[in-house]
Amino acid sequence: MPPAEPLHDIPAWLIAGPLGAGKTSLLRALLAQRPAGEQWAILINEFGQLGVDAALLGPQAEGVQLAEIPGGCICCVNGLPLQVGLTRLLRRARPQRLFIELSGLGHPQPLLKQLTQPPWDKVLRLQPLLMVVDGPALLSGQPLPESQQDVLPQAGLLLINKAETLDPAQRRQLQQRLPALPALFCSHSQIALGQLPDSPAQTTSRSPTALPLILPAVQTQPASDWQQLSSAESLAWRIAAGHCFSQARLNDWLGSSGWLRAKAVVHTDQGWQSLNALPGSGLPWQPLAAREDSRIELLGGDLREHAEQLDAGLRKALISQ
Repeated sequence: MPPAEPLHDIPAWLIAGPLGAGKTSLLRALLAQRPAGEQWAILINEFGQLGVDAALLGPQAEGVQLAEIPGGCICCVNGLPLQVGLTRLLRRARPQRLFIELSGLGHPQPLLKQLTQPPWDKVLRLQPLLMVVDGPALLSGQPLPESQQDVLPQAGLLLINKAETLDPAQRRQLQQRLPALPALFCSHSQIALGQLPDSPAQTTSRSPTALPLILPAVQTQPASDWQQLSSAESLAWRIAAGHCFSQARLNDWLGSSGWLRAKAVVHTDQGWQSLNALPGSGLPWQPLAAREDSRIELLGGDLREHAEQLDAGLRKALISQ
């Protein structure tokens, strides 16, 4: 069998925005519009140690390849996580479109720079930046993280999400505060595929570039019935699917935990449920299809100090061992 042709000129969109703005919801909305027969690849970067966002997207459809890089911003470790994760994904998927979701705590500017340098400058055709923001949060005076505020003027499209709660006067007020750039007000990050910003295909001569042949080994987490992972600002659990939780007890546990973001896919007494929550927004559980395991991740500043207490509390929410 002849070797596959080198990959080149793949349209690629970087999706950035603060925690809870609606980046994963945007991917879900776009996936629902994927043209039949078109190959897509999605690279998801999460700040925590355990990937949850891919599970929140739903079952992986034919023609869609997903990869996750958990454990921090992919632009902050000499580019190695990006090189490994993206190279493997592109080789496996050979996509016609690539979407990269950056962690809400990530730094878009260094990543944009990396994606326009070798080898990615010939492999990818980087499209204008997609920035998703929480409209009501901005209106209330909540600032964007500095790294995202700095890159905001470069956005090719600003999605002002959760706009269903904004009246016309509030929308005008927001627009006056934001840079003059293409913007859409939306709910649940719902936009049409044709509204994505794009740049034309390259007309200058660009020789395809082979991706790196030698890649570092990927570290995998050991399998166990109950696994707790921690980092400086996150705690995460991976639990075997056979364990079932009381959803009411989970609500009590979450209500007594100090977190800035909670994400989960969990086997409960109400069926499999997903959660993507911010403080003060309630606990919007959503039903979903069964998963290979349950995953819970909390982001917050001092969670590690209470790791044992949180783990014990979570175990009390079990109704089957």
